[in-house]
Amino acid sequence: MPPLSFRTSDRKVEVAWFSALCNEDGEFLGVPEGDRRSSFAHCGGLVRQADALGYQNILLPSGWVPGQDALTFAAAMAGQTRQINQLVALRMGEVWPPMLARAIATLDHLAQGRLTLNIISSDLPGLKESNEVRYERSSEVIQILQKLWVTDGPLDWRGTFYNFSLPNCEPAKPYQQNGGPLLYFGGISPAAQELCAKHCDVFLMWPETEDRLAATMQSMSALAARHGRVIDFGLRIHIIVRETETAARAAAKRLISKLDLAKGREIRARSLDAQSAGVLRQDALRAKADADLFIEEHIWSGIGLARSGCGSAIVGDPDQVLAKINRYIDMGMRAFVLSGYPHREECDLFAKYVLPRLPTCRLNAVQHRLVADPVTPLTTAPRK
Repeated sequence: MPPLSFRTSDRKVEVAWFSALCNEDGEFLGVPEGDRRSSFAHCGGLVRQADALGYQNILLPSGWVPGQDALTFAAAMAGQTRQINQLVALRMGEVWPPMLARAIATLDHLAQGRLTLNIISSDLPGLKESNEVRYERSSEVIQILQKLWVTDGPLDWRGTFYNFSLPNCEPAKPYQQNGGPLLYFGGISPAAQELCAKHCDVFLMWPETEDRLAATMQSMSALAARHGRVIDFGLRIHIIVRETETAARAAAKRLISKLDLAKGREIRARSLDAQSAGVLRQDALRAKADADLFIEEHIWSGIGLARSGCGSAIVGDPDQVLAKINRYIDMGMRAFVLSGYPHREECDLFAKYVLPRLPTCRLNAVQHRLVADPVTPLTTAPRK
């Protein structure tokens, strides 16, 4: 097979955590807890914690469930953080593209370039459409955003979904030059992969076996090359790390010890991506897992019993978790979006045991997308 090509050639990675804007934090999977329910105070605390511990990015998810709006939330947090990027999930088509471009540009200035975007193409709340329609709309929105971010004068747009004439594009100029914020994208269907290969910077995958991940990376690298582009690769996955493997596996079992499987199916079904190709592929792998729900060594699929989207975790002691991540890095992955239950406690544990041992960077700073890198990215997590 031809070698992979990717944007970030150095063996450095961006390690992101997760802020539970969509009301999915808790000590036990499927059991809601009052003080961990989505609120500005709780989710804001997760962002500030990840910033202080030295994570380079944090995912702010989007979903039509009780919780926080990702774009509004990110604006409020921009001035409360020191060095961390925010990876804001945006569903394409929810906001009129010229106004979305201006909102993103405003946020990018508030954050002084510490902004990245997670492009979402799932159904709009209350609306059911085909894959083809959703991804065609997303492609058009991305093109409009990117045009507005680099065009100085007027813009006349004539497309399938949007038609408008703007006399001036200046209101949509972001802080980050040379193309605006980095675009992260996840999706495994052919239409999804085509969208990422044509327009986005980082292709995020959900947990699968190493051979399947490698095959996806090969095909995506080739697809991007056909469009004259190179992309980075990343993995969205949960983490359960403890001092010993026995303790880590016990923590995994404890996490689902109070789960009612019918309730788990109900939680999964309410997600807008519950029937996506990526979720169905994870479901199929979990169906073939061993008795303890491991789909391969140290990859535990139990979280998918009550969560749509990312449904597996790396489980092990610090050396085992680090070794698994290093295997992914050697495959060519340059971004990791991590989380765990409860999110605050697992954020601390990963920062204590693993984060300081990884060679880290912020991908947008590496690629010189900032006007001026306002801070020096932390390469290790500060220890208290």
